[in-house]
Amino acid sequence: MMEVKLNMVKDPVCGMNVDEKTGTLKSEYMGKTYYFCSQSCKEVFEKNPKRFAEDSEDKEDDCCCC
Repeated sequence: MMEVKLNMVKDPVCGMNVDEKTGTLKSEYMGKTYYFCSQSCKEVFEKNPKRFAEDSEDKEDDCCCC
């Protein structure tokens, strides 16, 4: 049986899991790459990356993508 490893990371805006190997929506901030589930999450991040790059519980209250 073949084992498949997924490299899942969390979208910093909404918290959804995104596969970093296949994810096409990404942005770099302070040397780190962030992955997004949707274009709208990417746009929200890029307006204020510091808000989402920090280990903050202050995520989008009204999710942009789901």
